[in-house]
Amino acid sequence: MKTAKFSIGQVVRHRVFPFRGVIFDVDPEFANTEEWYDAIPAAVRPRRDQPFYHLLAENSETEYVAYVSEQNLLEDSSGEPVRHPQVGEYFDKTPDGHYAPKARSSH
Repeated sequence: MKTAKFSIGQVVRHRVFPFRGVIFDVDPEFANTEEWYDAIPAAVRPRRDQPFYHLLAENSETEYVAYVSEQNLLEDSSGEPVRHPQVGEYFDKTPDGHYAPKARSSH
């Protein structure tokens, strides 16, 4: 099993498509539906044996949740805040502009 390159709270951008987001969960390897995976054209379909990241994502038009393979992500060094409306549910903004996961109570 591979160690994830990116971490929860980190802001990343897609290598090819014009969107960015903050990571709120990580799967050590592909853990989505077969339908989702098969919908990706074979020529650009990512390997399953790598971390996949759940992002509170945004592009110039909208905000959404994205599921992205590690091979398709780069660190976002813009310093711009993520405007996704759910950011406050998952993170506290630190004084240095980073996103710290909120403490969650467990049952």
